[in-house]
Amino acid sequence: MFKSATLYTNNIKALKRFYGNVLELDITDSASEQFTVRIGESNLTFKHTDQPAFYHFAINIPGNQFSMMKYWITDRITLNREEGRDEVYFPSFDADSMYFEDPAGNIVELIGRRKRDLFGDLTKESFLNISEISMTTPHVVEVGDQLQDLGIPLRNGTEVNPDELNFLGRGDTFIVLVPPGRKWYFSKKNAETFPLEMTWNGEVIKLDQEGKLNP
Repeated sequence: MFKSATLYTNNIKALKRFYGNVLELDITDSASEQFTVRIGESNLTFKHTDQPAFYHFAINIPGNQFSMMKYWITDRITLNREEGRDEVYFPSFDADSMYFEDPAGNIVELIGRRKRDLFGDLTKESFLNISEISMTTPHVVEVGDQLQDLGIPLRNGTEVNPDELNFLGRGDTFIVLVPPGRKWYFSKKNAETFPLEMTWNGEVIKLDQEGKLNP
């Protein structure tokens, strides 16, 4: 699973207010050019960069709290829509999803896993952990092979598709490997390559600005 991840932004102040004040998550570390927000069992850090950057990432939430979360979220922000819908069910993952964008333009997905329940009131603990992080690169096959060599399996096979979304991981936690230019679902944006870092089961993985993995 993702223990931690680092994304880049030129909008630190607005993002800190959004995740701390709007989503009411815990800011566990804060400095002038970066901050960390706790998302259940994961930590997400945003670092300052001069250039705009955006990513797609997803957060697992309990399936039985999906409707409660949707009501809570729509009281604070506007959900993205696709063909008139503001939610979707994915049979292959047995999960429901809703999407929104944060102030930096990151496409955030909340995934309600129907096999994961949390009973009681909706709280910050309902944000269980980071579920997916996008990794956009023109070197999809090369990076996909490197990730598999690190022990991160490709969902449904071993051959990476250079033109489509590729899910690498286990259970309900995945790196979403995608080529630049592919339209993000529930968004008008096309995927672009930006640097990022993550820790996966103790393994530090870094993607540089050219979309290559650094050893």
